[in-house]
Amino acid sequence: MKKNVTIKESLFLLVVLLAVIGTCIIGFAIPAHVAILFALAIVLLFSAIKGFSWQTIHEGIQEGITPGLVPIIIFILIGALISVWIAAGTIPTIMVYGFSVLSADFFLPTVFVICGVVGATVGSSFTTVSTVGIAFAGMGSIMGFNPALTAGAIVSGAFFGNAISPLSDTANLAAAIAEVDLFDHIKNELKTAMPAFILTFIAFVLMGQASHGNVAGDDIQSIIDTLNNSYTISIVTLIPVLVLFYSAWKKIPAIPTLLMSILLSIVIRYIYYPATSIGQIAAMIQDGFVSTTGVENVDVLLTRGGMQSMMWSVSLIILALSLGGLLVKLNIIETILAQIEDFMQTKSRLILLTALSSIGVNLLIGEQYLSIILPGKAFKNNYEKAQVENKYLSRILFDAGAVINPLIPWGVSGVFIAGTLGVSTLDYLPFTFFCLFTPVISILLGFVNRKSKK
Repeated sequence: MKKNVTIKESLFLLVVLLAVIGTCIIGFAIPAHVAILFALAIVLLFSAIKGFSWQTIHEGIQEGITPGLVPIIIFILIGALISVWIAAGTIPTIMVYGFSVLSADFFLPTVFVICGVVGATVGSSFTTVSTVGIAFAGMGSIMGFNPALTAGAIVSGAFFGNAISPLSDTANLAAAIAEVDLFDHIKNELKTAMPAFILTFIAFVLMGQASHGNVAGDDIQSIIDTLNNSYTISIVTLIPVLVLFYSAWKKIPAIPTLLMSILLSIVIRYIYYPATSIGQIAAMIQDGFVSTTGVENVDVLLTRGGMQSMMWSVSLIILALSLGGLLVKLNIIETILAQIEDFMQTKSRLILLTALSSIGVNLLIGEQYLSIILPGKAFKNNYEKAQVENKYLSRILFDAGAVINPLIPWGVSGVFIAGTLGVSTLDYLPFTFFCLFTPVISILLGFVNRKSKK
C-alpha cells in the first residue's frame, strides 16, 4: 500500500536535512561522508515513522545508486589513467610545454580558455579536469598561485566547454528531456554561456594581475630541468591525449576510450622504460604513481592517481545517491515539485522555479542527471501551458542543473573534482566564476525576454 507524504512533512524533512548537512560540513567541518550518513539516518527514521517497509527503503537505495554505477566505473578508470599518464610522461610533457608558453600574468585566463577548448572538443568536463586540469593544477602550484584559484579556472573552463559541446552528455540530456533539437539547444545556450564566458575571462584577468606567482623564473627553469631529467618529455607521450580527442569525435563511449588510453600509456611506458615490470605497472594502476625525483615540489605534485585514490569519491557518491534515491522513492521531491505548479503563471516565474528546483535537486541528491531529469519532467507541461518555447526549459535545466553540480560538496562532479585536483569544493567554489554567473544570467534573461512561442 502506497504511503502518502504531505507537503508539510516533505518541507520539514528537507529543511532538517539541509540544516544538518550544512551545519556539519560548514559549521563543524565534519567530513561530508559523516554529514550525509547523518542525513541518511534521519530519512530512515522518517521512513520508519511513516510506516514504509524495509523492502521499499532498500529499493529506494538501490534505485538511487543505479544511475551512478557507470560514473563510478569511469572515476575508477580515471584514477588509473592519471597514474599511467604520469608514468608514460604525458602529464609531465604537458607541464613542460605549458611552462614554455604561459606567463604568470595571463596564466589564469589562459587555463580557463584552454580548458574550455578541450572541454568543447571532448564533451566531458571530467576528462578535461583529469587530464589537462591535472597538469595546470601542478603548474599553478609551482608558479605560486592559490590552488583553489587555479582549480576555479580549470572547472570554469571545463564546464564552459561542456555547455557548448554537441558531444556533452548533459547537453544532450537537457535537449532530450525538453524535446528540443540539440543544436537549437546549444544555439540558445550560447546566449547565457557567452556572457558568462566574457565575465569569467575578465575576472580571471583581474585575479591573475592581483595574484602574481611568487616563484622566480630560475626556480621554474629548475622544475623544467627536473621534469626533463626524470620523465620522458616527448610529443610521442601526447598520443594518449589524441586518442581521447579522436574517441570523442567518433562518439566512442567513455569506458572503452579510457581503457584504450590506459593501455596505450602502458605501451609508451614500456617503450621508454623496458625494464618496468608487470608488478610495477599493476601497483601504479592500483595505488598510483610515486614520483622519486628528489625535488619536493615535483614529487608532491606527481605522486598521485591509482584506483584507490578514487575510493574516497566513490564512497561519498554511493552515500549521496542512496540518500537521493530514498527521497525520490518516498515521493518527497515529487510532492514539493507538484505543490509549486500553481505559481508558474508567467515565463519569468516558470524559469525561476525550474532553476530553483534544479538547484534544490543538486543540493538534496547531488546527481547532475537527476537535477535535469526530475524538474524537466515535472515542469514540461507547464511550459506548454504558458506557451514558452521548450528551448528555454532545456537551457535552464542545463544552467541550473549540470553547471551547479560541481559546486555541491557531495555532488558527483564536486566530489570528483575535489578528489582529482586535491582542492576541497568549498575552497574552489568562490572562484568558479562561470558556474556562478551562468544560472544568474539565465534567470535574468527569463525576466527580460518575456516572448512566448508562436
